[in-house]
Amino acid sequence: MAKKLVIIMANTDPRNGEELGAPIFQASVAAAMDYEVEVICTATAGRLMKKGVAETLVVKPGSPKSVYDFIKDAHEAGVKFFCCSPNLDLFDMKQEDLIPECS
Repeated sequence: MAKKLVIIMANTDPRNGEELGAPIFQASVAAAMDYEVEVICTATAGRLMKKGVAETLVVKPGSPKSVYDFIKDAHEAGVKFFCCSPNLDLFDMKQEDLIPECS
């Protein structure tokens, strides 16, 4: 039986970068442990999947890595990222506005 982890980021506000590290890090660790991992960004967290947003955020002030760097690392480890489809309408986004790591 395959091991699967689904992380739903719903109450994680992209304006608070320090809230973003733990779920993305946990997703990366689980993927490294051969879990099938999906991160679903919904509500305010859906903005993270928009190009240009995660690139401007850091988990800790002064960190050389952006939140987008952590997303890319997780994706390379096998994590799949999704944006809740109603978020596209909510934030006036189209599919082409999403980062390439978002399915």
